[in-house]
Amino acid sequence: MPNRYDAIVIGAGPAGEVVVTRLSERGMRVALIERELVGGECAYYACIPSKTLLRAPEVRSEAERAAGVEQPGLEWDKLAAYRDYMIRNLDDSGEIESYRSSGVDVYKGTGTIAGPGAVEVSGELLHTERIIVATGSDALVPALDGLDEAGYWTNREATTLSEVPGSVVVLGGGPVGIELAQFLRRFEARVTVVEAGERLLAREDPAVSELLAGTLRGEGIELRLGVQAESVSRTNGEVRVRLDGGEELTGNRLLIAVGRRPRTGGLGLENVGIEPGERGIEVDEHCRAAEGVWAVGDVTGVMPFTHVGKYQARVAADSILGDDVRASYDGIPRVVFSDPEVAAVGLTRAQARERGISLSSARLSLPDEIARPWTYEQEPRGDLGLIADRERQVLIGAWAVAPLASEWIHQAALAIKTGTPLAVLRDTVAQFPTFTEAYLKALEALEPEG
Repeated sequence: MPNRYDAIVIGAGPAGEVVVTRLSERGMRVALIERELVGGECAYYACIPSKTLLRAPEVRSEAERAAGVEQPGLEWDKLAAYRDYMIRNLDDSGEIESYRSSGVDVYKGTGTIAGPGAVEVSGELLHTERIIVATGSDALVPALDGLDEAGYWTNREATTLSEVPGSVVVLGGGPVGIELAQFLRRFEARVTVVEAGERLLAREDPAVSELLAGTLRGEGIELRLGVQAESVSRTNGEVRVRLDGGEELTGNRLLIAVGRRPRTGGLGLENVGIEPGERGIEVDEHCRAAEGVWAVGDVTGVMPFTHVGKYQARVAADSILGDDVRASYDGIPRVVFSDPEVAAVGLTRAQARERGISLSSARLSLPDEIARPWTYEQEPRGDLGLIADRERQVLIGAWAVAPLASEWIHQAALAIKTGTPLAVLRDTVAQFPTFTEAYLKALEALEPEG
């Protein structure tokens, strides 16, 4: 039957692509449905372009800090051209051809679940015993008076910009707002970040927020914390943002970065008995959402990270293939690619206390304890925090605000995932000189909290 498949995947972002590849490589006939670009938000508008744009000003900052290096210049045109190369000039034709040549049927259009084992796309009805929903998420846009008339950017417009504006107001002090604010500021835009919470990265340890706020202010980024935008207007080509305290901010552009919401609308989920909540589609430990239906990635609302979506995709695909695998979200790293980087994993101290865990904790200034920060840069930076379960004698949380933290947070992630005893961690030898050496110092400095 031409329109019958072993599996149908709705959504061709990183999570959907992992499912498709894993199933097709094991001999299944798979259909892939995508309403926009094959490759998804991450490849074209989020992770890939943002990290590409961040790298050039990061190199300049590294050069300023390294001894004996002349400061390089920034060339926007060359960076923008490389960004366009990295996002394939928003052209997914090569990806589509690659899938089709490997036996995967690609349908461009909106996929709607018509009933158990049936998906409709562009007027065609496809049949299968296995439907995998991987539709991702959209930028959350608040209901502000005048916003639509004044105009705004989300991450999509910000990461595909053709010219850097002279000034930008950023709504949101989370990872997206912080990364893009620092990128824009380093290309000489005047930047103000407005965060409704009392601190940046409110889900992380307060020490992380304090360190990051100091860095951003030091670069000339203005912060407005604990205030909310009430209305937006446009006057003489500038956006005016009125805050609840009466202050008005102006900028050439307004960037909305207050979060994301799962794409669950218009999927026909009700036709298979699924009622998504505010967080998204609820799934079990096999990423199953209903009989014959799985969901992976941002649409599940579990943890809105590309690496989590790809992990769920592996779990779902392997479960479909008959393997007994179960998703566990212990030890998932969280990174903000600012400069210095912010990396965290496991529980925060507040979360651990809410669970009634008896804690030991430590916080280190890396330049005071290890050599690597000094060989890496002049005026070295970096802090590391650890929390441990005193009764079980295992690590349960870690954070770092330091150069390359995204790379060396994984030692803590593995320790938390495996429940490695503190005694084993203390007996582990790190290469000298590296940032990873700091773990031993922090482990030895753990002290009970009252």
